[in-house]
Amino acid sequence: MALVPAGEFLYGGDELYVPNGEVVQRLSLPAFYMDKYEVTVSRYANFLQVSKRKQPEYWNQASQMRAGSRPVIGVDWYDADAYCRHYGKRLPTGQEWEKAARGTDGRKYPWGNDEPSGRYTNHGAGYDMYPDNPYSGLTEVGSFDDGKSPFGIYDLAGNVWEWTNTDDSAVVEVKEVRGGSWHDGPSIIRSTRRMTVEPSSRAMVGGFRCVQDGK
Repeated sequence: MALVPAGEFLYGGDELYVPNGEVVQRLSLPAFYMDKYEVTVSRYANFLQVSKRKQPEYWNQASQMRAGSRPVIGVDWYDADAYCRHYGKRLPTGQEWEKAARGTDGRKYPWGNDEPSGRYTNHGAGYDMYPDNPYSGLTEVGSFDDGKSPFGIYDLAGNVWEWTNTDDSAVVEVKEVRGGSWHDGPSIIRSTRRMTVEPSSRAMVGGFRCVQDGK
């Protein structure tokens, strides 16, 4: 895990999510730790063995791709929450996720303000590309060293959308997801961008990572 120190950061500015614009705020959070990588297939397999939890969607296809080092997909919010809790962790809030991705200098993307490219992230395939095996579009976690956030956290833009523990303020039955996926273009993988999804959703482009309170 990587430490995200206590202190202020710029939060907000997702004009796609809030069509009339969103006020950028300066917020402060206590210190916390975040997984450096998205939870992988191999790590989730270990969890399944001890928890006896139902397998996620597309699980059989993960073995076909030998996808152990790629992020697990097809997990709903309840799966992700259970995994984190099993290991003494929890899902991040939307604010924690954004600080971890954006740093304290208001950058657009985890690596800075440069437009996304294959140097930084796995993105941009487009939604007209639906592979027979959804794991084939994913890259192994930690593949983009130049795409790390200021705190040394990988893949916070692209690859898979990530569950958070934040409810939509207007519709409590949905949860925020962050980061975009390998399908999505530059505007969708910005660090301020957020979408809301029903917690029972098991998307082919959805994964997660965990956080832990600072000591």
